[in-house]
Amino acid sequence: MRIIIDAMGGDHAPKAIVEGAVAAAKEMDHEIILIGDEEAIISELAAAKYKGDQIAVMHASQVIENHEAPVRAVRSKKDSSIVKGLNMIKDGEGDVFLSAGSTGALLAGGLFILGRIQGIDRPTLATVYPVIGHEPSILVDTGANAECKPNNLLEFGIMGSIYMEEVLGRPNPTVGLVNNGTEEGKGTTLTKAAFEMLKKSHLNFIGNIEARELQNCAADVIVTDGFTGNAIIKLTEGMGLMVLREMKKRFTETAKSKMGAILLKKQLKEIKKEFNYAEYGGAPLLGVKGAMLKMHGSSDALAVKQTIMKAIPFVEHKVVETIQNSVLEIEEILISE
Repeated sequence: MRIIIDAMGGDHAPKAIVEGAVAAAKEMDHEIILIGDEEAIISELAAAKYKGDQIAVMHASQVIENHEAPVRAVRSKKDSSIVKGLNMIKDGEGDVFLSAGSTGALLAGGLFILGRIQGIDRPTLATVYPVIGHEPSILVDTGANAECKPNNLLEFGIMGSIYMEEVLGRPNPTVGLVNNGTEEGKGTTLTKAAFEMLKKSHLNFIGNIEARELQNCAADVIVTDGFTGNAIIKLTEGMGLMVLREMKKRFTETAKSKMGAILLKKQLKEIKKEFNYAEYGGAPLLGVKGAMLKMHGSSDALAVKQTIMKAIPFVEHKVVETIQNSVLEIEEILISE
């Protein structure tokens, strides 16, 4: 397997990207190709004391920055690390593409270079959603599609379920639709229509779920439009950080003994780990004709390594092909409507 990585994307590139690739190379046998400024990447490989032959470097003279207009940048910067990487996937020179770079450029590149799977109207970003004391859920969509139609939410549910089964290893995952109440018939025109479509599908659909229950694992696969999903994920990140800061402050102030402080510190570390996005790897862009994962912009070496490890079952379990085969069911449900 060839894992292609944008070495120039993210706040800590290329250092964190290289360190994550080196860490992953120690745990698997697949080939990694880092694309970007060759001199800078080789320098970071030397700093990491890497001497193996699993990691190769491909030079790219351009970088797409976050502030650039995504479509224009993808079309004009042909020698950028993102465009070169996606073209390698398209041409069969790599099996999966990873990047912590511009989300907009990755979405645009995925559509223009790889193209949509025939029958899928909108690709979706599927992000791991942390759940305390339980395996995480995934949230689809988290920003690829601010405005959606009912059939898009059906597609998100099907693609999210496939990823949950094949990559995260949870058979027959439950699927819930984010709404302002759990009762059938609640919600907007969009959610009411999507509810009916999801109910007719083969999915393990459990109905509407409220946002306040997401942290309690209300569903394995959480379905919503990209605007709502993006707001949920950012609110959760912000609240999680605030609660952890306050807990740490209060525990420090009230710890009665050295032993008590040690125990509290251990508990805090465990909770922090469950909320740490770096532990879960990147978010797949599902619905395009190629495997690609978007890493958090502030990804550290651990996040990069974990994303590489998640990319392996993504390819081995043929998630893209499985989604292609699911299109027929979507079409049948739409026809019945």
